Amino acid sequence: QVQVVESGGGLVQAGGSLRLSCAASGRTFSNYAMGWFRQAPGKEREFVAAISWNGGSTYYAASVKGRFSISRDNGKNTVYLQMTSLKPEDTAVYYCARNKLVGAGPDFRDVNYENWGQGTQVTVSS
Repeated sequence: QVQVVESGGGLVQAGGSLRLSCAASGRTFSNYAMGWFRQAPGKEREFVAAISWNGGSTYYAASVKGRFSISRDNGKNTVYLQMTSLKPEDTAVYYCARNKLVGAGPDFRDVNYENWGQGTQVTVSS
């Protein structure tokens, strides 16, 4: 059973930066695309960013494009989300998940992901 653990969340002022990490277990981490999603209170979970199995392709939600950057280190079984120019509307619990299909490209649809982590809280104050 693959497990993912998110970390790096916290409280930051608007305009600040945070880097989230997602550590995954298992020897096949490098075979799968990974995605970041978020859920704010009272709202549905939404896509943030995704990266292909080898890091060659990335895809971002329009709301974060140009401010967030997703990357991965397959040697460390870790995916990162660098967040800059944070806004209060970025406040949410951020989740990491693994794509269901080997070799899939970055995908914005949460139904195509599994092995969700517990999430890490990001709070941006105005």
